[in-house]
Amino acid sequence: MSKFLMSRENPDGWTLEDLLTEIQNDVIRRCEKICDDRRPESRQVLQNNFEILSLLGRASELSRESTKILNSLGPAEGPRGKPRIG
Repeated sequence: MSKFLMSRENPDGWTLEDLLTEIQNDVIRRCEKICDDRRPESRQVLQNNFEILSLLGRASELSRESTKILNSLGPAEGPRGKPRIG
């Protein structure tokens, strides 16, 4: 059973796109808190966070691409409806 993502067992869960966006927002808020810190450790954490944001952005793109593929198979019936694949 999915703990975070929407599914038949978790109809109130997140879509992958929304969850990735929320995680991106959290990382950005963390970056804002340390952006004026000039210590090398802070700079490295910021650099790591920027890379994480880039990877999350790519994950979001792939998720949207998958949604387009699924939408081409027919309309979504929601978490309790018939799956389009699988």
